[in-house]
Amino acid sequence: MSKINIHQIREQFPILKCTVYGKPLAYFDNAATTHKPDRVVRKIKEVYESMNSNIHRGVHYLSNQATMAYEQARNKVQIFINAAHSHEVIFTSGATGAINLLANSFADTYLSEGDEIIISHMEHHSNIVPWQMVCKRKKALLKVIPINSHGELLLDEFEKLLSTKTKLVAVTYVSNTLGTVNPIEEIIEKTHANNSLMMVDASQAVQHLKVDVKTMDTDFLVFSGHKIYGPTGTGVLYGKEKLLNEMEPWQGGGEMIKNVSFEQTTYNELPFKFEAGTPNIAGSIALGEAIDFVSELGIENIAEYEDELLNYATEQFLQIPGMRIFGTASKKASVISFLVNDIHPFDMGTLLDKMGLAVRTGHHCTQPIIDYFGIPGTLRASIAVYNTKEEIDRLVAGITKVAQMFG
Repeated sequence: MSKINIHQIREQFPILKCTVYGKPLAYFDNAATTHKPDRVVRKIKEVYESMNSNIHRGVHYLSNQATMAYEQARNKVQIFINAAHSHEVIFTSGATGAINLLANSFADTYLSEGDEIIISHMEHHSNIVPWQMVCKRKKALLKVIPINSHGELLLDEFEKLLSTKTKLVAVTYVSNTLGTVNPIEEIIEKTHANNSLMMVDASQAVQHLKVDVKTMDTDFLVFSGHKIYGPTGTGVLYGKEKLLNEMEPWQGGGEMIKNVSFEQTTYNELPFKFEAGTPNIAGSIALGEAIDFVSELGIENIAEYEDELLNYATEQFLQIPGMRIFGTASKKASVISFLVNDIHPFDMGTLLDKMGLAVRTGHHCTQPIIDYFGIPGTLRASIAVYNTKEEIDRLVAGITKVAQMFG
């Protein structure tokens, strides 16, 4: 039996009580962003009402209070992902900001003409475009691990792509479109055996699975705060201390400097070297509160409950005539991408919305996956810890009704 008390959890999310077009909201767009529990919203308010000040610079009371809360949030992230040091945790504006930071700093330090970066066919655009940009600038080569029709990486092909020129492998842990959970530790092991470095995009993993950077032995890891019940505009770049120390900072100004003259600038120590300007102070502190929320529920309990919902939803979806599910990997997280007959995803998504059923439509920022399957896009139902079987029943009934409307 699940250890999740769904009633107590849902009580913490006031937005789940709202109505859409007169219907109770059933929200299945959690891969895009999750809703925020009361405690996260209150924490943002508390920061601005009781400690609003800039951090790391002032000697006055409010600045010290804000600095302490900000660094406590960093410590929470360190413990949550089991990093060796809190200064290996860099706060960013999100996973996209983290990958852009890494791509630029990595390229300036390690990448030369003719070198290679490997990504996969199932990456989010945010883990494609930054690498394309730095490869173009450095005249390096971007290689892509192919997938099969189930939405699984072809690891034999991955091994063929590895070479002495491979500087970095950057792969998602969980696909935001297909739900595939990649064998990330095996990929990291093969990458390190090739003397290459590894970055894991955990944006769709940290809210569903235990992520331990020591056990994984990844060199870098990124995730977004807003997908783990935290505020938008927050995120994390984790990197091993040695590598972060070697890399040049990407952006200049603010707390990232140690000494500045018109002739030369020396950079601050970790993690400040990579946190230029005034950061999202309230957001990062509230991200720490979101991590407390997840930690207190227990990530294993969340995973067990969401697996139960995913299996139930998949069984119910497959009862719908004309249902096609994209992403049938043997190991999946709580995402179902689908089409019914030839109904355009925008048409079905719009009609489901009128029933209070929020799903995602389109390419989900993964156009190469949509092109691979030769379809215009999909509908995507992504599950979070506050969803219920009753909501899934409503969604299945809604999909069935729309399918019948289109004959």
